[in-house]
Amino acid sequence: MQDNIISKNKLESFDELFESYQSATVLTREEKVKKVVGQLDAWCGNKEGILQIYKRIAALNQAGIFKGTPWENPSKLVPQLVNGTFKSGHPNSTYELLSELRMLAIARGEIQASENLMEEAEIYLQEVLVLNLEFVFNEPQEETRLLMSEHELNKVHSLFGFISDQIQLSKVKASLVDELVLICEQRPVVTEKQRRIIALVKEKIDLDPKDPADENLLAFQRSIYRPSIGTEGKTYQEYEDYLKILSEAQLIVEADQMSEGMLSNGLVSSYHASLLLFLVKNKHYEVVGRCLGLNESGLALFSEYQEFVCTLIVDVIHPSNAQCIYGLAKSLENGVLSRSAVRAGLHNLQTISLHPNVKERIIKSVGSAKAEVSPKQFLIGALLRILGQPLGVGQGNNPTCQSARGISMWSQHAPAKLIHMVHAAAVHNDLSFRFEGKEIKYSETALGLVQNLDHQLDAVSVTLVPMLDKIYNEMMRRASGRGEDPHKWVNPGLYGQWIQIGFASAYDYLSNAIVDFEGFVKIFYAMCHPEYNGGHRLVYPNPVGIFITSAKGEMLGFHAISLLRVEKDPQGITRAYFLNPNNEGRQNWGQGICPSVYGNGENHGESSLPIHEFAGRIYAFHYNTLDATAKMEEVPQNEVDKVKELAKNSWGKSYTWLEIKKQW
Repeated sequence: MQDNIISKNKLESFDELFESYQSATVLTREEKVKKVVGQLDAWCGNKEGILQIYKRIAALNQAGIFKGTPWENPSKLVPQLVNGTFKSGHPNSTYELLSELRMLAIARGEIQASENLMEEAEIYLQEVLVLNLEFVFNEPQEETRLLMSEHELNKVHSLFGFISDQIQLSKVKASLVDELVLICEQRPVVTEKQRRIIALVKEKIDLDPKDPADENLLAFQRSIYRPSIGTEGKTYQEYEDYLKILSEAQLIVEADQMSEGMLSNGLVSSYHASLLLFLVKNKHYEVVGRCLGLNESGLALFSEYQEFVCTLIVDVIHPSNAQCIYGLAKSLENGVLSRSAVRAGLHNLQTISLHPNVKERIIKSVGSAKAEVSPKQFLIGALLRILGQPLGVGQGNNPTCQSARGISMWSQHAPAKLIHMVHAAAVHNDLSFRFEGKEIKYSETALGLVQNLDHQLDAVSVTLVPMLDKIYNEMMRRASGRGEDPHKWVNPGLYGQWIQIGFASAYDYLSNAIVDFEGFVKIFYAMCHPEYNGGHRLVYPNPVGIFITSAKGEMLGFHAISLLRVEKDPQGITRAYFLNPNNEGRQNWGQGICPSVYGNGENHGESSLPIHEFAGRIYAFHYNTLDATAKMEEVPQNEVDKVKELAKNSWGKSYTWLEIKKQW
């Protein structure tokens, strides 16, 4: 305990250093501020040190400690950037810590600010707490442990412990509910994030069933830990023994409660796997469909292929691999298991031996080796999830949006091809594609975009993505130097021949400028907008390139998404519905453009925007040259102008614009 107390001499020494900094000249200021920040970093390892810094934060702020840094203006700080900044180490992490303490002081009125800024500071800190639960609850993820030193971990744990003592947890609980709802509405294939939040809340926060926010959190907890009346107070083994004494009617009650919890938020309890396996092994086939929560289509398909599905359940599903139950249910409902090639491919996967490198990647993706579930079971389980939830595929913390987009596309429109790729990659740790008549083999290609794969992915993605990434990169290399965007050739080569031949790009490679943007917008509307394309719907996902922009609308880079459909939402607004594979469909793209993930007619896994806002961020897409060009002139000029204004006042500031007309 004594080690946590900063001695009087050290406090006096710092105060002298701070006075020296305050009186520093322009020439010596930079050196002095480094010493001050370095001394503060040394204090950060415990709450006592954080308290001493907090007592001085108003004076530090007044003295200009943030001047000339990214933290200078508190109203421009972004909660989503805090986690990455802490992981980058000193001095950035120390400035970030000081910034959070300044926000706390603003929220508490200890630094003079407007009422609006005080309220913004309170909301900012709540969001930071929600986004950094691993620090709040002192349970860092594996990646965090690898990236951060012991000192840095102690620093952030002490900070968040201090802040959480000051911020009302009831307010954070409400934010947690919103966060869980928004994540679950997207139905991601990988569910660790929401499970981690639920587990941390269960362990660290006492919940009151009478509090509405608490009741919502308790509902999430029940869906995982106590999904039915029969599971109350029982271990998994006790529950399995309990099932043996239940009547058919009692089993139906259990099955209905299990499936209701699963369908409400897309999360599956390990108890659910125990029940489903019991029903199959004891031939309660009439209850299996209810346990899976199947609709009429799903029940009909289960009845038709009962033997195949039950074999799959016994061979793949386990309490430690329970999440794939949701994917299996959705695979039955969307009809993918009715395809003979899909059933044959899944059968074949059960007979293969995995390559050691693939096994290693899968084990990393699930956290650690589990004696009761093999890597092959995890692989097939993940495949069931992807086949049932094609819009739940994500890229994790990897620059592999192209690969994630492909896995999603194949799951929807070429599921047998996807299974075949998984089979080849899993057995040989290799994959080959044909591109413009020549083979591209993963094992013979140069490096891809990913140097160190983030393994927080599903087992299918960790199997395929390293290979798809290198193959995609090689396709891009071969298609470069043609005076046009290489994606014109790469997209059909990588994804499949259903990708339209026509390719529209706002950017002209030869002139290094944006050329005929108005024509570009007209082609886009003529391709996908039902009011101008004859009322036609998109048949296949369209691989679209978008400009990534900040909350200020500033251009940051490029990203690959899939345009899925264009339809009117429940309010009558025409919206673009799209897949964003970056695991976060809720972002702020500036100019008031904020994609939504539910509440505007989205299916699970879709993001959406009003069509003109979406068009204001795209730079490339595919279209039918025989059809769209004839309908260009039907697009009204006022619609084009709305899109052009959004584009020119955001990412467009980074380019020269030429009004030369192109032949589309």
